[in-house]
Amino acid sequence: MHRHGYKGRKFGRDTGPRRALIKGLASSLAINESIETTLPKAKELIPYFEKLITKAKKGDLHNRRQVISKMANVSSAHKLVDEIAPKLNKRSSGHLKVVKTKLRRGDNTQMAKVSFVDDLKVVAKPVAIKETKDPKPAAKPKTIAKKPVAPKKEIKK
Repeated sequence: MHRHGYKGRKFGRDTGPRRALIKGLASSLAINESIETTLPKAKELIPYFEKLITKAKKGDLHNRRQVISKMANVSSAHKLVDEIAPKLNKRSSGHLKVVKTKLRRGDNTQMAKVSFVDDLKVVAKPVAIKETKDPKPAAKPKTIAKKPVAPKKEIKK
């Protein structure tokens, strides 16, 4: 049998369970910010989640709804759009990395850790605005000196 035109991995599942698997992995990655799974599943998850990040960065209502439809639960989609995507504005792509970890003990399958390239825990410090010094110092406002006033004398009748 030829291999032409068969895109993607099947994972020994039908279409519905395979889509549910990828949605679940994507939601877990959004919630936990790193997951450990098998290497083929990790490789299949990367392009799926990169497209979600691109939509989440736009952040308008239409893209938010598309992200919600591609994730397993709504809370993980909102976390991706509201918390994670604003921290990833430095990059245009390549937000995720796959690192091979260990062989699974039961069936000797290669495991891999999927995580974000940038550290999401670090909060960017606001940049302090430097105050520029004027070429000449500001002149002190002149105070008007009051003349001493003599106390009024009371007139008795």
